[in-house]
Amino acid sequence: MSTFREIRQEQEKHIIGPYGTLSSASRGRPVPEPEDDVRTCFQRDVDRVTHSKAFRRLRHKTQVFLRPEGDHYRTRLTHTLEVARIGRTIARALGLNEDLTEAISLGHDLGHTPFGHAGERALRDITGSFCHYEQSLRVVDKLEKEGRGLNLCHETRMGILNHTTGQPKDTPEADVVRLADHIAYLNHDLDDAQRAGIVRPEDVPEIIRLRIGTRNSQRINAMVTDAITASAGGVIGLSPAMEDAYAAFEEFMYAAVYHNPTAKGEESKVKGILAPIMEHYLRHPDKLPAEFQAIAAADGVQTAVTDYVSGMTDSFAIYTFEDLFIPASWPVR
Repeated sequence: MSTFREIRQEQEKHIIGPYGTLSSASRGRPVPEPEDDVRTCFQRDVDRVTHSKAFRRLRHKTQVFLRPEGDHYRTRLTHTLEVARIGRTIARALGLNEDLTEAISLGHDLGHTPFGHAGERALRDITGSFCHYEQSLRVVDKLEKEGRGLNLCHETRMGILNHTTGQPKDTPEADVVRLADHIAYLNHDLDDAQRAGIVRPEDVPEIIRLRIGTRNSQRINAMVTDAITASAGGVIGLSPAMEDAYAAFEEFMYAAVYHNPTAKGEESKVKGILAPIMEHYLRHPDKLPAEFQAIAAADGVQTAVTDYVSGMTDSFAIYTFEDLFIPASWPVR
């Protein structure tokens, strides 16, 4: 009698088109292991990422605005979920593997630092070399499950590693995630910027309003629909008209939001928080948690300290800085 996984693998041959990635054709895991009776290998990857500690920490990591007071601003976790939903929609319409698309989407930012890209820039300045996508792969390969890693499929791992650069050529599902990532962050960052009063609706360039839309849902739908219509032969992309609008959208967001002195005024303080923490643990690696002391012994102190600090949430980084460098108040008796 066939298992549920085997039945699903047979179904995939009918619902996944010629350019999609069949779970039965996966190149496998770094450490071979028996197949599950119920889930395909990519479904298992989705579950492994979802249940990881790094995934839960994304809830408390910055997307764009540092420590926003409102309840409705995006975090790195909500960004990840939006990417997954957009990615699955595109993958389904194009006859690609939705489960692989979701696995890559959910894992693509696991290595992101506290304080968003400001934290990434700070760690790059401090260490000389840090990229969140390389750290994301290290998280799933080396850091999760007390150093055993999640043992994800090759296709999921490479999609996570290359979701920013796109090199080397990955699966079409990885290309979908790359595009979904851009669609998600441009639109939700604009939505958050308008909520914060940094951008007014009339500030948005006309080409964006006319070709993409004036509301968040309208813009996402327009870009997703265009991607589905324009993509062909396993090549994922946008139409020339939407490409022009997308370029204008990206240029506008960098000028109006990502480099806005009001929105980013607090980011200059990020390096002032992370650099002293890094320096402290580089001088005192014996103060690291035990699992990171083991990494220090195996991979070097700087690698272990970078792993530890990059994995911190915004709030834990601030707590650690205060604990290490701010004098405690004297109790009143």
